[in-house]
Amino acid sequence: MRHTGTAPIPPTRKAGRKQWTGLAVLVLPVLLVSLDMQVLSYALPFISGELGPSSAQLLWIVDIYPFVLAGLLLTMGSLGDRIGRRRLLMAGAVVFGLASVAASLATDPALLIFTRALLGLGGATLMPSTLSLIRNMFSDDGQRRTAIAVWTGAFAGGAVLGPLLGGVLLEHFWWGSVFLVNLPVMVLLLFLAPALLPESRAEQPGRFDLFSAALSLAAVLPAVYGIQKTAEDGLRAAPGAAFVAGLAIGWYFLRRQRRLAAPMLDVTLFHDRAFSASIATSVLAIFSLVGSGLFTTQYLQMVLGFGPLRAGLWALPAAGAALISSALVPLLVRLVRPAVVVTGGLVVAAAGYAVLSQLHPGSGVAVLVTGTVIMAGGITLVMTTTSDLVIATAPADRAGSVSGLSQTATEFGGAFGIAVLGSIGTAVYRHDVAQQVPGNLPHSAVSAAQDTLGGAVQAAHQLSSGAGEELLTVARDAFAHGLRVASWTTAGLLLAMATLSLILLRHTRTPLPDEAAATGENGTPATVPGPASPASPASSASSGPGAPHPSD
Repeated sequence: MRHTGTAPIPPTRKAGRKQWTGLAVLVLPVLLVSLDMQVLSYALPFISGELGPSSAQLLWIVDIYPFVLAGLLLTMGSLGDRIGRRRLLMAGAVVFGLASVAASLATDPALLIFTRALLGLGGATLMPSTLSLIRNMFSDDGQRRTAIAVWTGAFAGGAVLGPLLGGVLLEHFWWGSVFLVNLPVMVLLLFLAPALLPESRAEQPGRFDLFSAALSLAAVLPAVYGIQKTAEDGLRAAPGAAFVAGLAIGWYFLRRQRRLAAPMLDVTLFHDRAFSASIATSVLAIFSLVGSGLFTTQYLQMVLGFGPLRAGLWALPAAGAALISSALVPLLVRLVRPAVVVTGGLVVAAAGYAVLSQLHPGSGVAVLVTGTVIMAGGITLVMTTTSDLVIATAPADRAGSVSGLSQTATEFGGAFGIAVLGSIGTAVYRHDVAQQVPGNLPHSAVSAAQDTLGGAVQAAHQLSSGAGEELLTVARDAFAHGLRVASWTTAGLLLAMATLSLILLRHTRTPLPDEAAATGENGTPATVPGPASPASPASSASSGPGAPHPSD
């Protein structure tokens, strides 16, 4: 927005009890969307037994949710800027709740795939709406930072607690309960949102560009598809072509945004080093978090032999570390610059991976829990700080689209984590099994063992006790070796990003309390003399990351 004339800017308003209660409401959908990303994996054996899906259908049951979610996040964030973020949140809650009920009652694989796609649609409306509403409800820098810390803690905690919830539900109820648990939360959200959440939208959002929305979907879907299929099947022509096509469409999408008067995504925001570095760091943080979950869950269940519930219980310490870490961020950024917090978090996370790199089949659970606790604490420090930097640097009028961009980057980071770290672990595992498997075993058992650790466990059950134990020993050693190589790789990437973040964010600072009192909501003096042109994104970084973009 342009400020014309000499217009006083109202001082930053402190949030009251209503806003903090509203934050508790906003945490509910974040927690559920995060849980839904993790909880399904434990229900798959039960779904396979009851619905009898083909292998291709089973993959689509798993994949369709993150595909649709990632493809629509940017579009839904931009739509919320135009029709109202609370309105979009409530519409998403209706879709998410109804789709959850339908998924829990699905009687065939095709219906479950369809309802999972609807869940992805609902999730895509919920995530950017919550973050952009926080941006609107908490204009004070310190309070907004605390609110985003709560938001990040809920997201990280949900990701870690998903296995525990899945284990509890599946131990006592049927597989549909992992979906049905969403319904009461969505009903509560619909009941409380009108009273506790203010409506907000862009004042002059411009026309909603349907072609840009189609381009963003056409760019994200094939790119994510290519990444995930490469992780599952190795490097193949079709997934590779899909990924390249997604990148090409994405390039055209960005080029189109530069020419539009009211773009869906303001690409000039990337001129701000704080914004760009925060997005990149968030991608790598979620890359490492999701990648670690890929290994640790299998280690607990197939190396240590824990059941789903027991494995989920051992996730609690990491969830506690994530919550504590997110609560520390608002205190830390008052003492040191954001660059130090982000860099420190990356180094701590790398240390956690260094601990995980010491895992062997006989290490027991203590090494794994220690490593995941350290890693989760460091990653949450990073995610909380970078989420605040992204949403604070962006113009308030585009909070929804920027929130959608941030969440899309998170989805890409998770997909890359599965693809890259999964491929590294799989390559090491298959090499070791091929080299060390006993030569006197049946070809079918060897072939199954070389595919996955799960295949080795199933093959061992069909062999004599001695041969089966020998095969399991080889497979578990190979899996632990793959985990160690992937852990060292991730630790190296995190340390490299720590160095880069320290350089790129070195001039970014947190406004002091007396500065915030002396300035307006956007970090500029309380009056703006004369007509002013919209400031460039880069200028917002020079006034500190806690301040929104000067063009608000």
